[in-house]
Amino acid sequence: MSKIDIGIDKQDRTKVAEALKHLLADSYTLYLQTHNFHWNVSGPQFRDLHLMFEEHYTELATAVDEIAERIRTLDVAAPGTYKAFAELSSIKEVEGVPDAKEMVKILNDSHERVVKTCRQALKLAEEAEDESTAALVGDRMTIHEKTAWMLRMMQE
Repeated sequence: MSKIDIGIDKQDRTKVAEALKHLLADSYTLYLQTHNFHWNVSGPQFRDLHLMFEEHYTELATAVDEIAERIRTLDVAAPGTYKAFAELSSIKEVEGVPDAKEMVKILNDSHERVVKTCRQALKLAEEAEDESTAALVGDRMTIHEKTAWMLRMMQE
């Protein structure tokens, strides 16, 4: 295999990739959480929430692929098991099936948690002068901030 030479040294690539692994784990866990809520939501807001959750998990499905591919571009193996994601994620699994109002709150909290993970990864990417990762993470952060805002507005 040929040596990677993209202008970022191995130590910096490894640091950035490790941060991206946490972002991947958070994103995948949020994907599962959102999909679970899509399947199990009930109540007067069923249709609106069911459709909104579908939009969210569909967007997250694309995101996890982009994040994993960036990790691979940095020449690091991407995690891909439930065990690895559970160890790396700051988002914890939900027990049982919460009511619709609690689902919205949980998802809001989870999106905000992902924003914090993005901030950590962004800082390392900027320190490594890794513009490609910084752009990816910045875009992810914008999406999660907006989604959290929309979920917060539903709780008022």
